[in-house]
Amino acid sequence: MANCLILGASRGIGRELARQYAAAGDRVIATVRRSADAGALRDEGVAGVIEVDLAQPSAVEILWTALADEPLDVAIIAAGVSGPVTTGLAAPTAAEFDAVMHANVYPAMQVIPLLAYKLAATHGKLALLSSRMGSIGSMAEANWWLYRASKAALNAVLKCAAVELGPRGVVCMALHPGWVRTDMGGPNADLGVEESAAALRRVIAAANSSHNGRFLNFTGEQIEW
Repeated sequence: MANCLILGASRGIGRELARQYAAAGDRVIATVRRSADAGALRDEGVAGVIEVDLAQPSAVEILWTALADEPLDVAIIAAGVSGPVTTGLAAPTAAEFDAVMHANVYPAMQVIPLLAYKLAATHGKLALLSSRMGSIGSMAEANWWLYRASKAALNAVLKCAAVELGPRGVVCMALHPGWVRTDMGGPNADLGVEESAAALRRVIAAANSSHNGRFLNFTGEQIEW
């Protein structure tokens, strides 16, 4: 049995990851933004639910208190937003820029230092849900460019974490979940949320020290940064 923390389990892939890990017999702690989302997760076997907005500075203190006695083998940061739908070089407003960057980058930078010592103690695994759209090397379109920029920034956060935590035995990876039928991905996406979450769990389970600092597809192949 693994001790798993899913940050951002209110909906979508994060919620399905929490459900699947719990169904597999793992001890799961999950975060939600609203108390209304907590009951459903508990009904699905999640051992602990923390109500916290990861984009707020108060999140660190809340998580520190809630996780004080919890060992961690796996931590997955799944929180994020898509932002405005754009084509070409359509400039975002200042409010749109702040909202997307704050939701997609700031939470990881807040909580990774808090999780570091726990994951180092177990030689655990840290996974950030990124997107292939954040790959600079393979970028061939400019649509959704604010979302792309936020995920490229998140990838840099992951790479920094890998440099710091890899020598301490932590495997840090950025994961592309595929194009998934969620509120964010829309109804025409390629994958169901159950299929994506199951594939991500397989990639995380198979990861070893050679995967530290890698950007991985849900199928396990490496993606160009």
